[in-house]
Amino acid sequence: MDDAELVTLAELVRRATTLAKAGRRRILGIVGAPGAGKSTVAQLLVEELGPDRAVIVPMDGFHLSNVTLRAWGRRDRKGAWDTFDADGYVHLLRRLRAGDHGPRDGVIHAPDFDREVDESIGSAIPVRAEVPLVITEGNYLLSDLGAWGQVRGLLDESWFIDLDDDTRIERLVERHRHHGMDTDQAATWARGTDQANAETVRPGRALADHVLRLID
Repeated sequence: MDDAELVTLAELVRRATTLAKAGRRRILGIVGAPGAGKSTVAQLLVEELGPDRAVIVPMDGFHLSNVTLRAWGRRDRKGAWDTFDADGYVHLLRRLRAGDHGPRDGVIHAPDFDREVDESIGSAIPVRAEVPLVITEGNYLLSDLGAWGQVRGLLDESWFIDLDDDTRIERLVERHRHHGMDTDQAATWARGTDQANAETVRPGRALADHVLRLID
């Protein structure tokens, strides 16, 4: 049975606004398979709520460097659960949840990921102490593999973004082409590495607070 809840962007904005009014720092986790639209949803929410109420801290900021992945023989699997600094991500979520911003400037600096250079950028996202809602998005927020198993308990709410595989893979092919792959390379990566990662993500669907399918 398809248990996904059909929702509009306006409904998601309403839910996120409620979380942002809760009276303390909340962390919303947006999870799903590669290409499901997690980053797009997170960005749209922040645009609607504004920077004083919400900020995005992406899991992808914790991609291990390409130098490290090559040294470990994992470059051709980039994006798999063991190609990230999951411990570093968990540590950051704990600081954000505890409001551990320090006495100096009240800012925690989170890393981002630059798709153009295919590398993480350290300290690229300032998270101010007064921002009530942190939106974090990524593939493995509900995974039980390695340190990822600690993430679920640090989220106030988790949304699994559901999308049919054909549409999701089509989006991935276009994304990879946009970032320099030819059509054959893009299709091979989307149906190979990306799809293997999607299968790893899939069990987390049953653990999400809400399984959502965005409609126009």
